[in-house]
Amino acid sequence: MILIIDDDAAVRASLGLMLKQNGFKTKEAANPREALQLAELQPFELVLMDMNFSIETTGHDGLALLTQFKMHNPNLPVILITGWGSIGLAVEGMRLGAADFITKPWSNEYLLQSIRTALSLSEQNYSSDEALTRKKLDQQYDFKNIVGQDPDLLKVLKKIGQIAATDASVLIEGESGTGKELIAEAIHQNSARRNQPFVKVNLGGISASLFESEMFGHKRGAFTDAKGDRVGRFEMANKGTIFLDEIGELDLNSQVKLLRVLQDRTYEVLGDSRSRKLDIRVVCATNRNFEEMVAEGKFREDLFYRINLITVKLPALRERADDIPLLVQYFLNNLKKVYNRPELTISKGALQWLREQPLPGNIRELKNLVERTVLVSDDDVLEAEDFQGQTQRSAVKHGDKALPAVGAMTLDEMEASMIRKSMDHYHNNISKVARALGLSRAALYRRLDKFNIPYESQD
Repeated sequence: MILIIDDDAAVRASLGLMLKQNGFKTKEAANPREALQLAELQPFELVLMDMNFSIETTGHDGLALLTQFKMHNPNLPVILITGWGSIGLAVEGMRLGAADFITKPWSNEYLLQSIRTALSLSEQNYSSDEALTRKKLDQQYDFKNIVGQDPDLLKVLKKIGQIAATDASVLIEGESGTGKELIAEAIHQNSARRNQPFVKVNLGGISASLFESEMFGHKRGAFTDAKGDRVGRFEMANKGTIFLDEIGELDLNSQVKLLRVLQDRTYEVLGDSRSRKLDIRVVCATNRNFEEMVAEGKFREDLFYRINLITVKLPALRERADDIPLLVQYFLNNLKKVYNRPELTISKGALQWLREQPLPGNIRELKNLVERTVLVSDDDVLEAEDFQGQTQRSAVKHGDKALPAVGAMTLDEMEASMIRKSMDHYHNNISKVARALGLSRAALYRRLDKFNIPYESQD
């Protein structure tokens, strides 16, 4: 049963009819007094309430009513309805425990989605005492690309498995390199949208001047350099999931434009005045402290509450050190295929040494360290000394003979380095180099040309 609270009889009637047509039972109240009386007579699964009941109170009576509902039942989902000019009130309502806020005029599709999400989330229990095991989670969900069995990681996996079935906006927090993109992909893969697009956007790599064109698209002639039509990221992600990485890097002007889209689920292509509807799941990620950014005025509070209906915090690798051997073996198994070295193994001493390293770059740093070590090692068994030779200290000590420090080398640079090393080792014998790298001769030639590596075949 949903309780609708609004002083406008026409609004109550419209909402009631729409909800009944979509299978919900409703009750209506015109003011806080009537709403509280109804709540005493029967329990409600959700409350849908306007923020303003009179001009004089400017929404504060709505906040007071919300507080009373949450005091009586903290788990009762309450969705607020407000005008765009009163979003500040809605943000205050989110602080007080509201599940979501909708601005007038609302989209029925988005309102229904918000209601279903709030009802679904209210039924979830993330603090179950049931023993968490990786085997049980893998039987329920698709987490094939996520490695580890640390208790903190398992709690994260259980949470994202449960929320994946909803359309709730998710904010993934964690240090750089902790696997936020993999978690976003897992949310998508375990949702009803799994067969629709999953679009990744690195907002830190989009300048403020290009934000609208990149995200919304443009028509030919929309601006000086618009030589043709461009499909925006939101359109690419329609019906699926959009992953907004590094959202904390977005400038304030772009934040306003993003908030409008996330609130109204509509957008306009540059050069086209028509509004287009959007049906997407939004997952964001950051390594920044949003509370500090909001306090400093660097991130809009209303956008913050819009994107973090659910927050997932990823543990740093140092907090799940027991997973390091599993991750190393996972990376090594993949690299054995990539570089055609099926005999490659790692010693127990090397695993123990890696487990004891601080690895401030987390999983990304560990992966890069393992790959660099494989690239430069000629032995079939990787020892601790092999990894030590690829640390930052070694790179500084040995200068040009060592690869750059962790994070200083791109995948292309690593590939080019490996090819140069192989060419030198096999004296430019193209057949032997191609065989060692697991490439065809044609593929090797393409890479030699790509990286401007001189060669003279001695076959």
